[in-house]
Amino acid sequence: MKVGVDKEVVVAALKECYDPEIPVNVYDLGLIYDINVQGENVKILMTMTSPYCPISDYMLNDIKGKVGELSGATNVTVEVTFDPPWTKDMISDEARAKLGL
Repeated sequence: MKVGVDKEVVVAALKECYDPEIPVNVYDLGLIYDINVQGENVKILMTMTSPYCPISDYMLNDIKGKVGELSGATNVTVEVTFDPPWTKDMISDEARAKLGL
């Protein structure tokens, strides 16, 4: 019996998390730098569009909540970094089209 969660399932959950100020999910926005899955442990390395993001707590709680609801993900940690800083170049092509960039 497999214990844990697949990375693809984590990505799908992240695509349900949005910055309320931007109509694009955090994954396609390019805020997710790394997803490390080891069994039931999921570690997400991400950034914000700005170090002064007023809704960072909301976004972190949303990500931890949605990934934490996944079957097999019992320990979810989210680390925020600003190295490298986020730029619009990190947005996926699909999200660019949606935003008209």
